[in-house]
Amino acid sequence: MHIKIYFNDKPLFLTDEITPEIEPYAHHDDAILIDEFSTPGVNSMIHEMRLAKIHAGIFLHSNLAELEKTFRKKFTLVQAAGGLVLNDAGEILMMLRRGKWDLPKGKLDPGESLETCAVREVEEETGLHTVLLEKPLIVTYHTYDESGKHILKESHWYLLKAPGQQALVPQSEEQITELKWVPAANVKQYTNNTFPSIIDVLQAGGYL
Repeated sequence: MHIKIYFNDKPLFLTDEITPEIEPYAHHDDAILIDEFSTPGVNSMIHEMRLAKIHAGIFLHSNLAELEKTFRKKFTLVQAAGGLVLNDAGEILMMLRRGKWDLPKGKLDPGESLETCAVREVEEETGLHTVLLEKPLIVTYHTYDESGKHILKESHWYLLKAPGQQALVPQSEEQITELKWVPAANVKQYTNNTFPSIIDVLQAGGYL
């Protein structure tokens, strides 16, 4: 089992074993592997992941829950939710935001459930007025710095359906410039200009 945290486009795997998914990274010259669990070790990994020459990290420890807890303490947690939205034809809703193809999501409001947040954000960002939540898909993590704080963004992704003929209206204040229903067979064409976490969501939905 493992948890993947993106530093920009670079994956850091917190793991209790070297799985087939992780194993190729262990042999890269531009990857770092740490297997000594300590506060200095965690600090060192976070520092290394911010270096331009490092493109992946693996932190191996038998107690994954303890490792995750220690990493979380180094960041301010921000929760978000969003969706992989399908129409009646089984097409996937992709959005162009700040020049990259993305999926709708946004930050959790105080007192709001993750499921409610996912539906609300999809409706706000796309103009859809009827969105049905089907099931949870995956949780993704990425880090960024904001106002001097190190942020860990935890995004909860759901499969949603948009039934019937509904107009699409990009939310311009979120810098969304295009919305497009993409046939599932064509979605791979959009992965050259998206984020690794979005690829993870599409894979979790069975579309890559």
